[in-house]
Amino acid sequence: QVQLVESGGGLVQPGGSLRLSCVAHNMLFKISGMQWHRQPPGKQRELVATIFTGGQPTYSDSVKGRFTISRDNAKNTLYLQMDSLRPEDTAVYYCHSLVFNTWGQGTQVTVSS
Repeated sequence: QVQLVESGGGLVQPGGSLRLSCVAHNMLFKISGMQWHRQPPGKQRELVATIFTGGQPTYSDSVKGRFTISRDNAKNTLYLQMDSLRPEDTAVYYCHSLVFNTWGQGTQVTVSS
């Protein structure tokens, strides 16, 4: 079955960086628009970034200029490079396939000193 598996979360100090990865299994990855979403504690899930093969990525205003979404279709992998992290970036981060409407299990990112 189609499956998305995230990794790369952890605890980081404010101003630090993390790179999240999302590996797609049993799907034609290159045809799917892909997204990163996040759910802060006690809040609703929100869209962070979107990328299509051959298209320009888009970002939420809260992460624009700090986060970079990218994809490697040869490796069936989606990435999220997160720089200049802030405490308000603390959340569970999920990847999502638009074509296959599939979510990963999530990876926790905690930004704290």
